[in-house]
Amino acid sequence: MLPAVKVGGEVLPITRRREPRKETLESIFSSVLRSEDQELDQILRALSDLSEIVKAQQVDSEALNGALNRAAVWAVEKSMLDREIRSLAITDDLTGLFNRRGFLAAASQQLKMAHRDRLSVLLFFCDLDHLKEINDSFGHREGDLALVRTADALEASFRDSDLLARLSGDEFAVLAWEASVPNVRTILGRVAKNLKEANADESRYRLSLSVGIAKYDPHSPLTLAQLMDCADKDMYEHKRHRTKAASSSE
Repeated sequence: MLPAVKVGGEVLPITRRREPRKETLESIFSSVLRSEDQELDQILRALSDLSEIVKAQQVDSEALNGALNRAAVWAVEKSMLDREIRSLAITDDLTGLFNRRGFLAAASQQLKMAHRDRLSVLLFFCDLDHLKEINDSFGHREGDLALVRTADALEASFRDSDLLARLSGDEFAVLAWEASVPNVRTILGRVAKNLKEANADESRYRLSLSVGIAKYDPHSPLTLAQLMDCADKDMYEHKRHRTKAASSSE
């Protein structure tokens, strides 16, 4: 069952999925044919070749044409269903971001490109603070809403070309090309600003993130696992310093 939030007395499901655009049959076919689905492309090519043979031999068979049309529609529907299944397998149901599996696959490809093109990449490892307390105090549905609001804040802070993921319960990750990041302080400022806006209508608790950063240098390359480990350690180091500072001020 989808988590829900009460808005204006009405209970609405928490979902970040948008309704699909209305596309013409022609645009759907062209989109599919431009895809990397080699199996579908081969099927449609075979159908096209068969259709040309039928025309060349002047075979006039409505039944055969109908069969060809049904086979083409079936091939497209199967491909689209396969794509939807693959999308669900790499997407976090709650936030709509990549899940861990999707992030690892996409990030691995990005690092290969970075190594090939000699480009630097930044990995931001983010932990939503006090999620357990939110769940314990206000329920898991409120915790889910906190995660969605955090995902929204991160999406608003980074570019569409950056990879955003919810890795586990309270952990998020972002992989960004260094060239697309003005500077780290600016990005962290954007995140803080967007979290502040997300907190504007919430008085019971405050959303905040602990963030660790690691840089992929193509001249001294790390594996994705090593890069994630460095960012994770940096995040916990910042969290430790912040906790220590808060204790000293009490």
